[in-house]
Amino acid sequence: MYFDEKTVLYFNNQYVKATEAKTGLFDQSLHYGYAVFEGIRSYATNNGPKIFKPIEHFERLKFSCDCVGIPLNYSTQQMIDISYEVLVKNNLEDAYLRPLVFCPPNMSLQKAKESFLMITAWSWGAYLGNNLIRVMTSNFQRPNPKAFKIHAKISGHYVNSILACQEAKDNGYDEALLLDINGNAAEGPGANLFVEKNGKLFTPPSNFILPGITRATVIEICKEIGIKVEEKNITVDEIKNADSAFYCGTAAEIIGWQSLDEYNFPKAWEESIGKIIQAAYKAKVLEQDFKMEMV
Repeated sequence: MYFDEKTVLYFNNQYVKATEAKTGLFDQSLHYGYAVFEGIRSYATNNGPKIFKPIEHFERLKFSCDCVGIPLNYSTQQMIDISYEVLVKNNLEDAYLRPLVFCPPNMSLQKAKESFLMITAWSWGAYLGNNLIRVMTSNFQRPNPKAFKIHAKISGHYVNSILACQEAKDNGYDEALLLDINGNAAEGPGANLFVEKNGKLFTPPSNFILPGITRATVIEICKEIGIKVEEKNITVDEIKNADSAFYCGTAAEIIGWQSLDEYNFPKAWEESIGKIIQAAYKAKVLEQDFKMEMV
């Protein structure tokens, strides 16, 4: 699904076939989850393939490395150039890119002295599909920001996401909603939350979430087209009295909710603010003009 015998990726200062790239069984990243990554999309536009917000993504990759003491000897522009070359070598335009910074063999619990960079790409549709999703309030909380650098995109953090997502799947739902340590809504396993009520959007504040680049883009779109959006603590009860809700993320893009637990959202998705944001987001990534009458 992610590669075949023709796939070429960037690994350790060279372009190699994915089937020939090798890592070690004693790597610190494998044993302790001590690695950082990004999820980035490129789109086929009228101006050729364009990576969406590459500077923001690679600056966050560098920030994540700094948070956990992983050295990264690449500039943002170097990583952008490598990413475009990976697209060319794999004949991709609409694609998902995965940069990963990982560490060599080291069984100590000390920061790494060196690291490796891998960048690969593959064709991947919207992560959560295109249909409205049924969401379950998870029994797993978002990690405590006093215990982890939760604003960094660290590989080991996603064990928490796997647990929450699998719990939801095992109970017949499409996705999970994680709460913070205070019992307020935080985010999904890999996406940020927006809730609509009385013609306005609300989203959890950044203190207990990974404030995503797509989340920032949604807020940017709201300002551009005059939709009110507010950051505030949101309880589960408030969501269950809302008109609609949606998740957003690079992999998921914009995906509407059908329900949370037993609560079905009363507003039709086609009439929701989320639908407007979904259309505006698609226009933005494709570098097209957006008009409200599109929705």
